[in-house]
Amino acid sequence: MSLVLDPAAQDLLFREARTANTFTDEPVTEEQVQAIYDLVKYGPTAFNQTPLRVVLVRSAEARERLVSHMAEGNRPKTASAPLVAILAADNEFHEELPTLLPHFPQAKDTFFKERPVRESAAALNAALQAAYFIVGVRAAGLAAGPMTGFDFAGVQKEFLDDDHTPLMVVNIGKPGEDAWFPRSPRLAFDDVVTTV
Repeated sequence: MSLVLDPAAQDLLFREARTANTFTDEPVTEEQVQAIYDLVKYGPTAFNQTPLRVVLVRSAEARERLVSHMAEGNRPKTASAPLVAILAADNEFHEELPTLLPHFPQAKDTFFKERPVRESAAALNAALQAAYFIVGVRAAGLAAGPMTGFDFAGVQKEFLDDDHTPLMVVNIGKPGEDAWFPRSPRLAFDDVVTTV
């Protein structure tokens, strides 16, 4: 059975999509970011929780502060990308559950009363949302360069607060010259899927 999604869209989102390492200077607009969010907000999460928070780094001053926390090899990419997003998990996401889960508003206190439980749930579900965000960037015809090579504590202190845990930094824009590293191998179906 073939996929329903058009092969060109499959290529755009997955097969031809790559992590970009260079970008053109074409700006990424607020309208593009809004369109990305308006698409990816429908991705499933447990209890419809929405712990992902996005900090868009646009100003030169904020960019300089962020670059100082990036690993050495990631600094040039982050310094030159048209837009950089810090993706973080909101560990107080449960405050929104009565709105997001109106048929079960007591989930806020029934399941997420304790901070360690919230942190675990936020990390997992914000990571899911981060993956949707990356696919959404691709759906907008842009390239994403997600990275975890940075000083997490430094980024949290500089851009977030104690209730938000940084997950990744994503460079966003149109791919530039020599944007791609060679495609790395992937595991075969039989190496990943087991039928019992």
